[in-house]
Amino acid sequence: MICTSPVKTRHARLSQLRLASLLVVICALCSCRASKEFVPTRKYAPEELRADYRLFRAILEDSHPGLYWYTPKDSMNYYFDRGAGMIQDSMTETRFRAVLNYVLAQVHCGHTYTRPSKAFVAAAGDGFSYPIAMKLWPDTAVVTDNRDRRDSQLTVGSIVTAIDGWPLRRITDTLFNFLSGDGYNRTHLFQTLSNRGGFGNTYIPVLGYKPKYRVSWIDTAGAEHTAAINLFLPSRDSLRRSARKPAPSKRRIRRQTREAVRGVRYDAGGETAFMHLATFAKGYGLRGFFRRSFRSLEERGIKNLVIDLRGNGGGSVTNSNLLTKYIADKPFKIADSLFATRRNSKYRRYQAKGFWNNLFIRFMTHRKADGNYHFRYFEGRHFAPKKAHHFDGQVYVLIGGNTFSASTLFAGAVGPQNNVTLVGEETGGGAYGNNAWLIPAVTLPNTRVRFQLPLFRLVIDKDAEKGRGVQPEVFSGPTVQSIRDGSDYKMDTVLELIREKGY
Repeated sequence: MICTSPVKTRHARLSQLRLASLLVVICALCSCRASKEFVPTRKYAPEELRADYRLFRAILEDSHPGLYWYTPKDSMNYYFDRGAGMIQDSMTETRFRAVLNYVLAQVHCGHTYTRPSKAFVAAAGDGFSYPIAMKLWPDTAVVTDNRDRRDSQLTVGSIVTAIDGWPLRRITDTLFNFLSGDGYNRTHLFQTLSNRGGFGNTYIPVLGYKPKYRVSWIDTAGAEHTAAINLFLPSRDSLRRSARKPAPSKRRIRRQTREAVRGVRYDAGGETAFMHLATFAKGYGLRGFFRRSFRSLEERGIKNLVIDLRGNGGGSVTNSNLLTKYIADKPFKIADSLFATRRNSKYRRYQAKGFWNNLFIRFMTHRKADGNYHFRYFEGRHFAPKKAHHFDGQVYVLIGGNTFSASTLFAGAVGPQNNVTLVGEETGGGAYGNNAWLIPAVTLPNTRVRFQLPLFRLVIDKDAEKGRGVQPEVFSGPTVQSIRDGSDYKMDTVLELIREKGY
C-alpha cells in the first residue's frame, strides 16, 4: 500500500486548482478573442451607417476640389440624397461600400473610390470572386481564365453572353454606375472589370451574393451553353498554409518587386529596346533606372524604343517628369493650374497624415483672387529636356485603360512629337486634368470603411477635350481571336509599325 502525506495531498490540490484557474483564464481570453474577431458578413445598424454616410457627404462637400467638375451641385445633391435613401436597414460593409461607390461614381473622378476596412482585408483576404476572369469591351466578354479546375466546359476563349438571364451589356451598364473613372471615359471602366478580381468585386456587392450563378456562353466551336458555376472562395486554411511558408528575405522581395515593375530588354537585332514601367511611384529606384537605361540605349545605338505603360497606374510626378525629359524634344509643362479649394478643414482628423497634408497646403500654396490655394511651382512652369543620354530615335508608347494619372501626363506631353507614336487604346487618366496630388485615405469611424480623397485639382491642358483620356495615334484593341490565341495584340501592332518603317 502506498501512503500519501497530508502535505503532498494539499500541494496536489493546490496545483489542480491553479491548473483549473489557468484553463478558465485561457478559455476566457480565447472567447474574448473570438468575440472580437471581425466577421465580413457582420451587419451594421442603420444608425451607424447613416452617421458614417453623413460624415462621408460632409467631407466630400467640404474638401473635394472637383466635386462639381462634371456633375452640377443640384445633381450631386440628388445623388447624395438618393444614396442616403438606400440605407433603410442594417447592412454589411460590402453593401455599404456599394452605396458609397454609387455616389462616388457620379463625381467622375478616378482618384476618388472606396477601400475595405483594414479588418475586412485581414479577415476576408481576396474575399468572394468569380472563378472566371474575363476581358470585357463593348458588347463582348471573353473568358481569360477559369480557376475552377473541376469545370472543363467554360474554357479560355469562350464568349460569355449572360449571367442569371441578364445580357452582358445590361450588366456592364449597371456596374458602371458604381465605378469611379476620370470624366466620361469608358475604356477605363471596362478595364477595371477586366482586371484581376475587378468583375467579382463589383458584381457581387451590386447584384448580390449567391453560391451559384447561371452563366450562358458560346464556346470556341460556336456551340451555346448555359450552366451553373460556383462562387470562388479561397479557404482560410489555404491562406494560413500559405502564410506558414518561409518568407523570402527583404532584399530578395525588394529585388523581385523592382524587376516586376520596371525593366529593359533588347531585340536580337540590336535595334529595338523594350522598356516596361508598371508604376511611377517612389521607392523603386526609378531615377537610377532611367539614368542607366538611357545611357545603355545610347551606347548600343538603339533606334527604336517601346515604352509599355499599359499597366502603369501613375505615382510620382517627379518620376514621370524625369522620363519625359529623356524623350521630349522641347520644353514642356504639366499643369495649367494646380490648386486646393480649402486650406483648413474640421474633418482633417479623419484623414491619414491629415496634419502633414495641412502643413503642405498651408506653406506650399498661395491664395489667389479665385479663392483657391494654388501650388505655383508647377503652374505654367516649363521643364527642359535632358541633354545627357537624351533619346532621339523612334518612340512607341503602349497605352490603355490602366494607363492612369502620372502616366497620362507623360503620354500627353510626348504624344504630339513627330518621333513618338501612341499605340493602343484611350488612357484611363483624363487628358484635360484630374483631382490628385495629395490623396489621403479617409476612415469612417463606425464601419472603418475608407475612401480616397484627392485634395488638389490639376488642369493639365485647358485646351484638351474635357472628360476623355489621351487618344492613341494608332488604335489597337482586343478581338475574340487575339484573346483565344493569347497574343499580345498591342505589342504585335508596334512590331508591325517598326517593320513597315524598315528600321
